[in-house]
Amino acid sequence: MTPARRMAVLSLTLMLSAAAGTAVSQGPPPPLPNPILYLTGNEYYTVNGTDFVRYRYDVFNKQAYPAAMFAPAPGLPPCGNNANSSRTWVDFFTSRGQRLYGFCALGSPNDLGSIWFALPEGQVPPSYVYIEMNDRQTNTKYKSNLADTTL
Repeated sequence: MTPARRMAVLSLTLMLSAAAGTAVSQGPPPPLPNPILYLTGNEYYTVNGTDFVRYRYDVFNKQAYPAAMFAPAPGLPPCGNNANSSRTWVDFFTSRGQRLYGFCALGSPNDLGSIWFALPEGQVPPSYVYIEMNDRQTNTKYKSNLADTTL
């Protein structure tokens, strides 16, 4: 092997070793954080003569979640008649674990900025609520903090 050829092979070997070392040292992506839930306000409305209060919430760190978590997931079980429900479902719970309401078709992390649950007007809300985001593809649940139901 000529010295020039030997130098070329050595250079190529060093470049490949450096690239492989970089890929190995990066490791897996960091785990996703739990959602940080907070109340943004109340909305009063009427449906079929019944008055309701909608408790509106936002997730402070919604941008930490990849869009793929909210993509349609036709390969997973449907949500009622919606065969294209999202990969991740979001449910509201009282501080004692009673489910209040859920969303199964959020289309992006930004939609976490307009989630809510409603109660008939005059019904005392639970003091605190939390959400669970269930990534059905990875079977991972992300549980939020307890958030107030009053401003």
